[in-house]
Amino acid sequence: MISKEKNEKNILLITFLFIPTLILLLFVLYPAFKLFILSFSEWNGYSSSTNFVGLNNYKNIFIDSPEVWSSLTNNGLYFFAHLAIIPLELYIAVLLDRYIRKSEFFKSIIFLPNIINGVAVAYMFSYLYGSQGGILNAILSKVGLDSIGWLSNPEIVNYSLVSISIWQFTGVHVILFLAGLQSISKDMLEAAEIDGANVYHQFTKIILPNMKTVLSLILFLNIRGALMVFEIPFIITSGGPGISSSTFTLTSIKAAFDYQNFGKASAMAIIMIFMILIINFVQKKIFKMEE
Repeated sequence: MISKEKNEKNILLITFLFIPTLILLLFVLYPAFKLFILSFSEWNGYSSSTNFVGLNNYKNIFIDSPEVWSSLTNNGLYFFAHLAIIPLELYIAVLLDRYIRKSEFFKSIIFLPNIINGVAVAYMFSYLYGSQGGILNAILSKVGLDSIGWLSNPEIVNYSLVSISIWQFTGVHVILFLAGLQSISKDMLEAAEIDGANVYHQFTKIILPNMKTVLSLILFLNIRGALMVFEIPFIITSGGPGISSSTFTLTSIKAAFDYQNFGKASAMAIIMIFMILIINFVQKKIFKMEE
């Protein structure tokens, strides 16, 4: 009887796990395997055969493609800009958690940009930054200042695009920090306050040590998001002027669909995966050393 019940339970578990496992194999593992194989090949995207070229695609990326390094520099700007804004995000989360009454309204307002469709966000800021009829330049002309090429000047276009990214994704980090703050025992903070700990000591000795898991998650999201930036530069500038605002993902997409070099695009995707894994590994090691 017990054996029969055990067999039925195993059959039920296998039945429930079969479909998710099949989906994982078909849509994640198999495409990843094909991507890896394709990165060593030359393929134009529509022919029935591929030519094996070994490491030529990777050599071309690292040695013969200066636009790749330029795009990685732009990705780095996204990463460091979001990194610099993390203390402000944590400060906003502390305000919402401890000092602002009826904070549910403000939480919704802060999180709202993230749930707006990325294409809609891009078109909205295109109108804001537009050289002709743009809101920002209209304001500048009203106060007697010259118009600025927010999207046409190679020296400032990336800062314009990064500010859009910050506006869109800061709310997610604030909500994550807020969740981490609310998981800290209020009794612990009250006991520290009774013992004479001021706000600074409470923050450095209690709040920050208990926020390391959330901080680690936010840093990982920051790394992944910075390397995968695509919608904003693609829709607003298409990587222009020239390639001055192109990102790593946008460069790989153009390699595949503009130049029909799917082998090089696949190699760039593999490189991105390894960059994310390596940086995440180093980040975890750093946090473990601190612990």
